[in-house]
Amino acid sequence: MRESVTFQVNSRNDRRIPVIARRPHNAPPQRDTGPRVNEKIRGSDLRLIGADGDNVGVVTPAKAMLMAQEAGLDLVEISPNANPPVCKIMDFGKFKYEQQKRESEARKKQKIIEIKEVKFRPNTDIHDYGVKMRNVYKFLENGDKVKITLRFRGREMAHQNLGRELLERVAVDIKDHGKVENMPKMEGRQMIMLIGPLPK
Repeated sequence: MRESVTFQVNSRNDRRIPVIARRPHNAPPQRDTGPRVNEKIRGSDLRLIGADGDNVGVVTPAKAMLMAQEAGLDLVEISPNANPPVCKIMDFGKFKYEQQKRESEARKKQKIIEIKEVKFRPNTDIHDYGVKMRNVYKFLENGDKVKITLRFRGREMAHQNLGRELLERVAVDIKDHGKVENMPKMEGRQMIMLIGPLPK
């Protein structure tokens, strides 16, 4: 169990008293992430791939470690579930760096789709409708989904057909920019419709 030491100052005599902070008893166990390396590799036999990529064959971990040390490199377990496990002699620091670089590139390419909300009222006028629709087009062009929320107040609840007509008009106006994923439906005093971007 890992413990970290902090110091508490006693206000009477300004002495620093060490306080050991323990991990909570219900904290999940700490695990090493990534492949096993060098002395952490266990087992009676393993299949070894040399530093040049050649298949050396099945050897003992001790012999594999000796070969890695002679090459000035690390012994890395690349396929732990194989029988016997597959290990390779390589520069582990370089391997980790390249792996992190690949993961970073993959994250950059990944587009996180957000849901943007645009609110309408049943009696939204033409100018206001145009302003809101420009926002809808912009969000869809950026690859985000758009949640159209139409809120009814007071007596407007009696005229839900006006709200549905307005959302149907939105659905027609966005057909060149997006597609309706969820048709208009009532949720409390709101009518909601979800629009997704067109695939590029």
